[in-house]
Amino acid sequence: MFEIVYRYDPESPHLPVPQTASEARLALERGNRHFAEVLQGCDLHVPGQRVLPLDPLDYGLGGDEGSAPAQEPWAAVLGCADARVPVEIIFEQGCNDLFVVRVAGNVVGSECLGSLGYATHNFHSLKLIAVLGHLHCGAVAATVDAYLNPSAFVSIANNYPLQSIVNRVLAPVRASAMALQGVHGEGVRQNPGYRNALVETSVTVNAAWGAHSLQLELTDRDEGGRQVVFGVYDLASRFVRLPLERSTSSGADIGLHDPPRDSRGFEELAQRLAAGEYMRGLLGM
Repeated sequence: MFEIVYRYDPESPHLPVPQTASEARLALERGNRHFAEVLQGCDLHVPGQRVLPLDPLDYGLGGDEGSAPAQEPWAAVLGCADARVPVEIIFEQGCNDLFVVRVAGNVVGSECLGSLGYATHNFHSLKLIAVLGHLHCGAVAATVDAYLNPSAFVSIANNYPLQSIVNRVLAPVRASAMALQGVHGEGVRQNPGYRNALVETSVTVNAAWGAHSLQLELTDRDEGGRQVVFGVYDLASRFVRLPLERSTSSGADIGLHDPPRDSRGFEELAQRLAAGEYMRGLLGM
């Protein structure tokens, strides 16, 4: 049995919180790294335990009777609705730490933008915004299938909610396809692993594009010192990373990343992904 225990210390119940964007980014990266490494070394046949500290005030304990705790998140995360990507758990954070918005494909739609805009304008505690994609994303895969087989798009033409998600992911898919063909040649489209490589490249470019969009909309004119970053959750290794290496043994690509600032930056990111070991592995190279 492996247990995850939430516990508070009555001698020192109040936990320190990040005061800057850099500290918030480090807290998310450190939490995810520990989450992944603990489970990586977990033997399901050997008892184990992981204790996570909590602040009782965040759970409405120890305050005035009948009063609700103030909402004071220090980071906001736009993530995918996929049930395999529980944001607070994979970053090892607790109640009142993260303001989480989840939607299929982690796309920046009007409702998501409104929610995150509310957070940036009302929570002075908020230091960081992260866009979190994940490998094997169904929403991105559906968009890739529509891109590769345009006739399949007809089946969702009258489904406006689904179409709105696919439309927002099409540009990252197109950029990823151009990068794969630019790096590996036009013949890469005939490779049996091309679809999978296109999906995973698009997952990353889509997350980066979302972060870039939020940076323009919410923080470029922000005087609060907030920053926007992005990352991709690897369902197999449980690390948030860029899918560049075939494994996470080196750790070089683990963590959150700054989004590109312009179109050239996106081209370079897509090309770097296309040429990386991970995509080459999917292509059988």
